[in-house]
Amino acid sequence: MTYASPAFETKICPPGRLTAAVAELPRPLVFTNGCFDILHRGHVTYLAQAAALGVSMVVALNSDASVKRQGKGDDRPVNALEDRLAVMAALGCVSLVTWFDEDTPLQRILESRPDILVKGGDWPLDKIVGGAEVRGWGGTVHSIPFIHQKSTTALLDKIRRL
Repeated sequence: MTYASPAFETKICPPGRLTAAVAELPRPLVFTNGCFDILHRGHVTYLAQAAALGVSMVVALNSDASVKRQGKGDDRPVNALEDRLAVMAALGCVSLVTWFDEDTPLQRILESRPDILVKGGDWPLDKIVGGAEVRGWGGTVHSIPFIHQKSTTALLDKIRRL
């Protein structure tokens, strides 16, 4: 028996196709980004809250090289980009998932022109990359406070102590 590829894989969008794919999404459009290396409760809560601010949501993931340049450790990311894209695409609140190799997602923000730009509560509004651009075309920028004090770094530290 042959099984079909999971439907969520159609939500994975190469950067070169992002502008065209975003044009097909209903608005208002939310944009967020991050490594999302090992998905945990803090991540999924944040993503659901971000998605609730609009109708569609694009999530841009740091490429493996981009994660390594963040200085999170030689063993990061734990999960390769291909795997992180698939897990993110499987979430119901995510409309499209793409990636960026640069240090910031600014190019993906400019390509998708979101109505709403969102980061987690550890980001002050004035430090959110793309914030000035999004506000410039009439959008809003949000920093969502953390409800669950979870982090991939803390989770990995716990695993290493076992």
